[in-house]
Amino acid sequence: MQKILIVEDDEKLRHELEIFLQRNGYEAFGLENFERTLEEILGADANLILLDINLPNVDGEYLLKEVRKASDVPVIMITSRNSEMDELLSLHYGADHYVTKPFNTQILLAKIRGILKRTGNLAMQDRISCGSFVLNLSKSQVEKDGKAVELTANELKIMKCLIRSKGSIVSREDIMNELWDNEAFIDDNTLTVNMTRIRKKMEEIGMKDVIVTKRGQGYLLSV
Repeated sequence: MQKILIVEDDEKLRHELEIFLQRNGYEAFGLENFERTLEEILGADANLILLDINLPNVDGEYLLKEVRKASDVPVIMITSRNSEMDELLSLHYGADHYVTKPFNTQILLAKIRGILKRTGNLAMQDRISCGSFVLNLSKSQVEKDGKAVELTANELKIMKCLIRSKGSIVSREDIMNELWDNEAFIDDNTLTVNMTRIRKKMEEIGMKDVIVTKRGQGYLLSV
């Protein structure tokens, strides 16, 4: 599971981000001691860092410069200062992205996914937590409360697609396009068969009605 380090001194925001990212399949943890911030960051072995500019005892932009001397880990800068100069400096010092508070968490999530996909870390994630179940990519199975069901290659890709858009409707066309992109050539009837099999397997581990059909629109993962 990919690790995201949150370097943010606002305890409420830090906690909210931890919960939000954990619910979206990441191992998110926040830095709470800012006495040795740089050492803590470099020792965290994170796949991505959310770094606030305004921190106790140290400036976030200074930290970014020092991190870049030792690591290429992706960094998204977070600030309450709406300053173009701060944004330019952050990008100049090596930030991958820059967001200003208050921000939309779904947009932040999209930025995180885009960066991790671009840097190749997405492939390293082998367990995706989603509500009360886990999608185990390395074993191609869904796990819940000690129970597990095996998925075919296509079923696994479909579940990844639904989880990625959890809470939003995914059209049948989008799912088929994703499978075609992965050289899994399926038609409309085959997709229907796959969805029926996935539903039956989810029921076997106590997840009945977790995939909702929205007539004329597509499918919704409800967890």
